[in-house]
Amino acid sequence: MAYRRTPAVQARLDAQAGLIVQAATKVLSHAGYAGLSMAAVAAEAGVATGTVYKNFSGKADLVSAVFRKVVAHEVAAVVTASASGTAVERVTAAVETFAGRALKNPKLAYVLLVEPVDTVVDAERLRFRRAFAQAFESAVAEGVSRGELPAQDAKTSAAALVGAIGEVLVGPLADAPHSESVVPQLISFALRALGVRDESDSGVSDADA
Repeated sequence: MAYRRTPAVQARLDAQAGLIVQAATKVLSHAGYAGLSMAAVAAEAGVATGTVYKNFSGKADLVSAVFRKVVAHEVAAVVTASASGTAVERVTAAVETFAGRALKNPKLAYVLLVEPVDTVVDAERLRFRRAFAQAFESAVAEGVSRGELPAQDAKTSAAALVGAIGEVLVGPLADAPHSESVVPQLISFALRALGVRDESDSGVSDADA
């Protein structure tokens, strides 16, 4: 007869796995993917290295679990922040939330966005980018349908925005002294890219009036 775990045993194992994922997230946040090892995660979690391997087959499996948890949390924050309002308000909220949260933990953002990783982890990264793009796509599509944005392919625009924002977040601006200006600049860029007219640019100077 096959052994069946009791609810209490399963709950304990799930809690242990959650603790390990939390520890791995902390290690990634200061050491990156290259600096993460199962032994380092075990030390952070306060468990034996063998316990980590009992829950996850290896580094890629563990980091994939981290990606799923972190990404779900981050995407939910962006979706909630940009759930209502005009196209400009929704896109502004999405960029502000996405970029603002990433800049609070640039090392982890680097791991999530561009650091070289194993193929299985890279697959999670693609899902991560698509999930964020969908939040932007919804705002852009609704903005086009309402006439708030010029006609465009919402899916293409959303993917382009996520790519551009990600490039800035992991580049030199993230660590520069003027990094506090990055989010406002990204918002301005995103709105211009979507065709939102800058009200300060009337096209007619005072001298021509």
